[in-house]
Amino acid sequence: MHATCWHETYDHLVSTAALEALSPRRMAELWSHWSSLGPEYRQYVALADGEVVGFSGSGPSRDDDAPRERELYFLYLLSAWHGTGIGQQLFDAAVGDEAVSLWVAEDNPRAHRFYQRNGFAADGSRKTEPFLGETITEVRLVR
Repeated sequence: MHATCWHETYDHLVSTAALEALSPRRMAELWSHWSSLGPEYRQYVALADGEVVGFSGSGPSRDDDAPRERELYFLYLLSAWHGTGIGQQLFDAAVGDEAVSLWVAEDNPRAHRFYQRNGFAADGSRKTEPFLGETITEVRLVR
């Protein structure tokens, strides 16, 4: 499910080969790492019809110049479930109405609209990050 979300979200930003090279082992390692972190880290999974359809997570900001103490690390939802309210529930579980920051792919208009509806605005910070052996450009949003 995690890999499928990445395919649906990033297929226009990275090559098909990079997405097809996703390793189930690497994905399992990511989840093991996230679940081993302390109580200041929050991870949530959404189920629909007994299947995992999305996930979110937040924790202390990782930025040296952090505009907020808390950061939304990730929020992914299978595209078939967009518009159902599940994404909002995952967001609310991870950060509620807290003042937070997040990084989002610069070329992800759907996510930008979602975060704008939730009170976020770009703060002018931008970075190019490695992703699956390639790079993507991200912008920081703050609420």
